[in-house]
Amino acid sequence: MPQTFRAVGYLPTGAAGTPFDLAILLHDERRVRRRMLTLVHGDTVLVDFPEPVTLADRSVLKLDDGRLVEIIAGEEPLYDVRGRDPIHLMRLCWHLGNRHLKTQIEADRVLILRDHVIRDMLRGLGATVTDISEPFHPEDGAYAHSHGEPQHALINR
Repeated sequence: MPQTFRAVGYLPTGAAGTPFDLAILLHDERRVRRRMLTLVHGDTVLVDFPEPVTLADRSVLKLDDGRLVEIIAGEEPLYDVRGRDPIHLMRLCWHLGNRHLKTQIEADRVLILRDHVIRDMLRGLGATVTDISEPFHPEDGAYAHSHGEPQHALINR
């Protein structure tokens, strides 16, 4: 019979301990404040934090009974966007940012959620756009982060 647990804390990627189960979540499901998460083996976890947190891939939730649940970033349908050179890729990023699109920026590529209108625009700008499926880690944006502070309210709680 499935059980419901309550998350009482969040530990960053690399935290010690062996999780008893895991939750596979898409990028928008990993941004939580109050939400019920379904675990792989059928149990559920109530997350009810005082402020929103973005759960990183391989991070863990600490439960009220002391056990841990690992967070796994699930695969999503994305576009792999590449430019002719670094300057071209920066220009492509500018166009994506100008449209307020969720974007994962890497050294030689950019990942975005699939949207045929945006794909056509990027190709028109000279980009190489390829359909892929992998975990998505978009930038949080200027207003949705903890400023990198290790004492963030929910870490090591």
